[in-house]
Amino acid sequence: MAEQKLEKLFKQHYRQMYRLATVYLHDDAESKDVVHDIFARLLDGHSDLKEETIESYLLTSVRNRCLNVIRSRRIQERVEKRYLLDLETTIAPTNHLEEELKTLHRGIEQLQPPVCRDIIVQHFRDGITFKEIASRLEVSETTVYKHLRRALSQLRQTLNCER
Repeated sequence: MAEQKLEKLFKQHYRQMYRLATVYLHDDAESKDVVHDIFARLLDGHSDLKEETIESYLLTSVRNRCLNVIRSRRIQERVEKRYLLDLETTIAPTNHLEEELKTLHRGIEQLQPPVCRDIIVQHFRDGITFKEIASRLEVSETTVYKHLRRALSQLRQTLNCER
């Protein structure tokens, strides 16, 4: 695209594009960056535009670029939030973790009926799917889920009582 034509488009549409970007982003600097990026792309010759569609192309480009910026902000905020949560968690002393594991192991050994213990061990220790466990025990998957729920409930009670 010829530089003179681009300069004319810039003067003609900049304010409207900037206002639209500001509505989306609520940030002057980012809004200017969005508009400038669009014109820089046009300057690089990445688009052949027809006179009758130029305005809608420019405004659509602003909208799409703003939505990309907003999406990037959200991703960045989630990453920052996750990072802050990771910083806030403290690492438990190793001996405390060992004690919890021993308590959990004792709780698993005490599960009643024994089929609950077997399901917990097969699923969590051995990595066997519920479907495979149901097949091995010759029961339905629903029965496996019920026993698992009972086992987890018993483990929660055991762990809460020993704290």
